[in-house]
Amino acid sequence: MYDFAYHKPASVADAVKLLSADPDARPISGGQTLLPALKHRLNKPSAIIDLSGIAELRGIRREGDKLVIGALTKHVEVADSAEVKSAIPALAQLAGTIGDTQVRNRGTMGGSVSNNDPAADYPAAVLALDATIVTDKRRIAADEFFLGMFTTALEPGELLVAIEFPIPEKAGYAKMKNPASRYVMAGAFVAKTKSGVRVAINGAGPCVFRQTEMEQALTANWSPDAVASIKQPADDLNSDIHGSAEYRAHLVTVMAKRAVAAAG
Repeated sequence: MYDFAYHKPASVADAVKLLSADPDARPISGGQTLLPALKHRLNKPSAIIDLSGIAELRGIRREGDKLVIGALTKHVEVADSAEVKSAIPALAQLAGTIGDTQVRNRGTMGGSVSNNDPAADYPAAVLALDATIVTDKRRIAADEFFLGMFTTALEPGELLVAIEFPIPEKAGYAKMKNPASRYVMAGAFVAKTKSGVRVAINGAGPCVFRQTEMEQALTANWSPDAVASIKQPADDLNSDIHGSAEYRAHLVTVMAKRAVAAAG
């Protein structure tokens, strides 16, 4: 691990000020991604901005027809929240399957979404539910946020503050986990919302993406059978020692069917 300065601001304004003053500084929330990178000397920030002391970044609340979740809210808090279970049961179920007990008690929603790991769970929910990412500067639609592997629309020094989830009519999530790492090999989050049906696929490709053919099929017929015959193209999907692109393409259809069944 390389040397770095350490700061623990008490407000979003103070955190943004520190990040803006030093382009090589990095924010940390749960530390499930950054800490391993530091230990293996894969990242060399000049300073670490510890966000854990910022109370305004925590919490879950319902505002009319949407659920607002603070960036520092931990996975276990989402999974156990009565508010989330009531409004979006699929989101609570998703959070309860992330990693293991230790990861769920340390990792945060904002950290996961900001990092945009291809195998992360939350990006699928954010995209399928047509959520809005709220930062210290602006509001970003889910369709405009995820740009590529480990890449988002966040600008240098910009801090994710909260995520607003419209409450859907129905939603479901299913994934195939790598048995060793528990990372998603392919997952599908389906949602029937006021704006229409949305299907988001994670794990299979370099970045979470919408499966529009499945969306059209489910709009006409909301049932697992509607997506059963839809084949996901293997082009540009991930391929590694854990599974080929063709295998992941097959899993997309299987997980989509299970997600629709889970949604009811």
